[in-house]
This record gives sequence, C-alpha cells and structure tokens, in this order.
Amino acid sequence: MENSQFDPLIATDIAHHMHPFTDYGQMKKEGTRIITHAEGHYIYDSKGNRILDGMAGLWCVNVGYGRKELIDAAMEQLHKLPYYNTFFKTSNEPAAQLSERLTDIAPDGMNHVFYANSGSEANDTIVRMVRHFWALEGKPQKRIMISREYGYHGSTMVAASMGGMSGMHEQACRLPDFSHIRPPYGFLYQGNMDEKTFADVSAGWLEERIQELGADNVAAFIAEPIQGAGGVIISPAGYFDRIQDICRRHDILFVADEVITGYGRTGQWFASQTYNLKPDLMATAKGLTSGYQPMSAVLVGDRVAERLIDDCGEFYHGFTYSGHPVAAAVALANLNLIESEGMIERVRTDTGPYLNQAIQRLADHPMVGEVRSLGLLAAVELVESREGPKHFANQGDAGCVVRDHAIARGLMVRAVRDGMILSPPLTFTRADIDEVIRILGDALDDALKTLHLA
Repeated sequence: MENSQFDPLIATDIAHHMHPFTDYGQMKKEGTRIITHAEGHYIYDSKGNRILDGMAGLWCVNVGYGRKELIDAAMEQLHKLPYYNTFFKTSNEPAAQLSERLTDIAPDGMNHVFYANSGSEANDTIVRMVRHFWALEGKPQKRIMISREYGYHGSTMVAASMGGMSGMHEQACRLPDFSHIRPPYGFLYQGNMDEKTFADVSAGWLEERIQELGADNVAAFIAEPIQGAGGVIISPAGYFDRIQDICRRHDILFVADEVITGYGRTGQWFASQTYNLKPDLMATAKGLTSGYQPMSAVLVGDRVAERLIDDCGEFYHGFTYSGHPVAAAVALANLNLIESEGMIERVRTDTGPYLNQAIQRLADHPMVGEVRSLGLLAAVELVESREGPKHFANQGDAGCVVRDHAIARGLMVRAVRDGMILSPPLTFTRADIDEVIRILGDALDDALKTLHLA
C-alpha cells in the first residue's frame, strides 16, 4: 500500500479525504495530523501531542473547547427539534430568538438577518442582495463589486472572485464584475509616509478605481475591517472614515466582512463598532457559534432590507440549513457565554492590550521586520534581513519553516506568506499569551538555523 508508512487512520485519510487548501502531493509524502480531542485552549493529536491553539481553530473557537453550555444547548435542541427548514414562511424558536439577539448587538440600523452555513455562503448571499437591491432601485447596471488584494471573502466561485487572493483566481475563480484595489498594507506600501498621509493615499485607491469603472456601474465596496487570512492587515487611523465618505458620495453600498473580526475579537461585539463603521450589510460566521456548529449570518441594514422586503416579492435564495435550529440554539448559548463571562471587555481592556505589549518582545529578532496587533489578532512579519528590510526570495517558505517549528514545540500558529498569524480564543489569559510568545520566539531561533541565517 502506498501509505503503509503511516498508521491505518492516517493512511485511510490520505487515501480518501480531499482536504481543503492542501497540497495533495505533499500530504501523501508527509501524512496528515489527526486531531482526536480538545479541551480549554489545547488540541491533542493521535500521536499524543498537546498543542496550544493560537488560532482558535480557524479563527472561530472564541470561547475555547469543551464548553458544556454549548454542548448542552445542542443536545437539548436535538431532542426537541433536530431539524426543520425555514423556507416558505416557516421558522423555529432558536432562529427567531437569535435574530432578535443579533440585531440587538449589531451596529445601529441593522435590524434583519439572513442565515447560511459559512462565511462563503454569507458573502454569496450579499452579492445576490446587493445586485437585486440595485435592480429594484432601477439601476441594474450597478453590478461591480470592488474589494481589496489579499482580501479573503470565501471559497465558493462568487466569494473567491470577490476576494483578492491571486492563487485562487488562477484556479478558474475569476468571474466578471469583480474588481480589486491595493489594501492599506503599511508593511508593503507605506514607505516614508506618515499614518495620516498613508490613510488618505490608500483610501484614494478606491476613489481612483470608481472613477475608472464609473460610479453608475459600481454596486458595492466590501472590506474586512482587519484583513485576516490576508495576513492580519490593520488599516491606518482614518482610512475607513475616508472609505465610507467615498462610498456615500458615489452612492455605493459599503459591506463589512466580519467573518473573522465579529463576536468580540477586537474588543467590541463587532469590529464595525471598534472602527465606527456604518455598513449596509455585514457578513458574520465563525465566532457566531465558536465553531461548535456551522452557521453564518448576514446582518442587513435598513436601506437594503426595506427595499427587498417591500418590493422584492419572493427572494429566490436560501439553503437547506438556513436558520438550522441546533446551530441557532448553540449560537444563542455562545453569545450568552461571551457576555456572561465578560470576554469582550477582557479583550478590550486586558488581554488585547497585553498581546500588543507582549508581541513587542519579538520585534528585535533578526528575522522580524514588523509586529502588529489589535484585540486578539496579531501578525509577525518575517524578513531575510532587517536591513532594507530584505524579503525572502521564495515567498512563503520561511513562514512554513517557522510554523512547523512552532507546532513541533506545541503551538498551533498559521503562516500567511512570510508572516506568522495569531488569533487565539477570547478566553486566553496573560499566561497563555506569554507561552505563545515564548514558543514563537524559540521557533524563530530554530528557523534561523534551518534557513542558515544564524
């Protein structure tokens, strides 16, 4: 058997399981990591390794693992009503209650919710809503969605086309009527500009693109308040003020993708509140259920919702599991837990500022060009040399080396290009943050030797 060097479960996994975002040739050579169980902030694999989860699963396990409150909510709902659809004027108790709860915590003017199963589906839904909204407004030519390079809005054809990941576009994911501008990525583009100037310049890239395309053809601009999968790109102060002004002046809808930043990660329920954003629509998922159930929610602003509700007739869109009763019950329990344990305030006043302070310990490392964080999101940019700085010739290789050393030392961290990304559970303590920084520092030292830079 080709995979006989692996234990039976790993061999079976390799033989039959097509993993997302995976190099299959590499997987066949190196095997897979089977996660067997998790508790608190740690995951455990089939080889007995205990790994501190610095990524909260995939940016989503906000309340940590093994929370009885969420498990009990799922079990109770499974006994009561395990499933029924929400098509054709039908609903269920948890979906109705969750809808009210979400509009209570959402930015002002967002009073309606549409449910899906993932961030990708949420953003597909948003494209449908945006284009249908403009058709109902008598402006069907307003179809183009502008987003940013390195933006990640999902992996379906529409969401991938809207996102700014060039590798995904190369695999037949570039549909028409999507346009991309540079992001406010200071590490690459700021140069000698001060923060205010860079905010004006980078926001101006949107104005320039609108002028190129014609405002009458542009439907919406979509942005993550912090670009997560693109490398935790944090915009300069004033950037979004200018962005929102541009959208208003050109009558273009503004969409906030809060799939990663929502539900407490930046020290508010939503990063839109952190940045004083007033989006017309918001995509949310991940932290909505802390990953315990698949669920996403599109929060719809009054301008769009009222037009769709009053003039649309039947909205020909939805999913079998939209508003799933078990997922909604878990989401309610999750939001209650986040609130009752004061997790958001802790991120805002304690662990978020502490992470920003602690990560500075890595700033002087020979492989580090920049560190940055906001709330419980952080990035460490790697460089071959701090002089210049000089970037690595083969982008991504160094990041993978550091990542693998970190995992071997007991820390789950993610590499984006040559940057190390952190997004820990909101329940992380200062001691957990110290452990992350210690292990990541050791992994950087290991990488110096592996890359022959020491």
